[in-house]
Amino acid sequence: MSNLATRVARLNDVLCAVNTLVWDSRTMMPPGGAATRGHQVATLKGLARDMILDDGMRRAVDATLAATEGRDPADPERRAAEAVREAIERHARLSPELLRAQAEHSALAAAAWAEARAAGDFSVFRPYLERVVALARQQAEALGYDEHPYDAMVHAFEPGETAASLGRLFDRLRTGILPILDHALGRPRPRTDFLYRDYPEAAQQAFCAETARLLGYDTRRGRLDTTVHPFEISFTRNDVRITSRWSRNYLPMAIFGTIHETGHALYEQGADPAFDRSAHTTDMLTFYAVAGSSFGMHESQSRLLENHVGRSPAFWSVHYSRLRDTFPEQLADVAEEEFVAAVNRVEPGLVRVEADELTYDLHIMLRVQIEMALMDGSLAVADVPEVWNEAMRRDLGLEVPHDGLGCLQDVHWSSGYIGSFPTYTIGNVTAVQIMAHLDAERPEVRQALLAGDTAPLRAELRELVWCHARSRSRAEILAEIGHEASDPSAYLAYLAEKFGMPARGARAAQ
Repeated sequence: MSNLATRVARLNDVLCAVNTLVWDSRTMMPPGGAATRGHQVATLKGLARDMILDDGMRRAVDATLAATEGRDPADPERRAAEAVREAIERHARLSPELLRAQAEHSALAAAAWAEARAAGDFSVFRPYLERVVALARQQAEALGYDEHPYDAMVHAFEPGETAASLGRLFDRLRTGILPILDHALGRPRPRTDFLYRDYPEAAQQAFCAETARLLGYDTRRGRLDTTVHPFEISFTRNDVRITSRWSRNYLPMAIFGTIHETGHALYEQGADPAFDRSAHTTDMLTFYAVAGSSFGMHESQSRLLENHVGRSPAFWSVHYSRLRDTFPEQLADVAEEEFVAAVNRVEPGLVRVEADELTYDLHIMLRVQIEMALMDGSLAVADVPEVWNEAMRRDLGLEVPHDGLGCLQDVHWSSGYIGSFPTYTIGNVTAVQIMAHLDAERPEVRQALLAGDTAPLRAELRELVWCHARSRSRAEILAEIGHEASDPSAYLAYLAEKFGMPARGARAAQ
């Protein structure tokens, strides 16, 4: 192992320890531990910063770049050195005081968010969000940006994207999605009453755990736990954990939340073992141990599994009998076709993680709009609920009864993750591009899915996406299969076809 690889491996170990503390804080930590946990995470991230900026790390990068001069630009060793060099340049601009303040405040803000969400009261969280935004602005100014302070934030999650590029993407999507939505809402609604019956949590958890395993999740290298907001987190490919939540009166939340997180986990578990503890499984910009090439590519894998597999009639032709055996009384009068129609219905709702495929991106656009306005100062934190509630009326025709079902529903802002929300929509677009490629070049994958077999899909995704970890960018992977990363046309065509938009209207929507 080279000097640079050894140093990055140690950095990865520190960041895996951070991930462990974060996982615990969201699953098992008592509320009183928030402040102390903030200090612990801040200390470890401070150590990570010291390791990145150590003169020995700089010399190791220079030596590796010199030794790999003239190699293919995609050479993994050279790519690793370039990634470390970018991290050095980034963290040199950020003071240790800012890093510590963000880490310590994140733990306090997360606890305040959970309290505020439970009470449905934004005022509890408001001062903490004000501090999050103030620190994010400091970060953006320290890092620098060309046009908008949001550019500095989104780069860490989705390199290459800016406020301007996201604005263009979202404008095209909004223009395309709204007529499809109008058409879909004019069609007969499927029966959904059975989704809201009483489903015991223990039975939900057992079904979801088995579903994750059948989809390929290796439980020898992972586990499923309970949390307020589902997430996946890894400590190298050999320990990749997922969480979900169990609503007794809304069954799809647990099922599709678990399938979504399983998609993330398969990506992490599928990384090339040669990349363990390397720059290709370490996000040195945000200081997390993660293997995905970007947050958007990561979301593409979870949304692909959730929507293209988990909501398909073929999937339920195999798994519905198992679900009905788990809940024989609740589903006794529900046919398989009725269940499939219900979980694919178009029904505007308040909650992003419960949203149908057609309205999901409208939820994302709202969050990004708010983030951009908070970052450039055109929106005060105090006005977030009003802006949020008005957008829900305008876009979805819904009234928000309380902040817990409105601007407090997501954990991201409490974690300081300003700039990450666009990656969900990017993931939706990318998932369709990948499936379009497989349908054109690997039709046997679709045939296997129609028979309920996901193994060929996993094999293709492992070769195309997972094995590369962070050594290839999302744009490079998509270019290899003939797709432009910023082009949503395949996605809009998919939505139009799925939700019954006539061909002429579909073309107009794009």
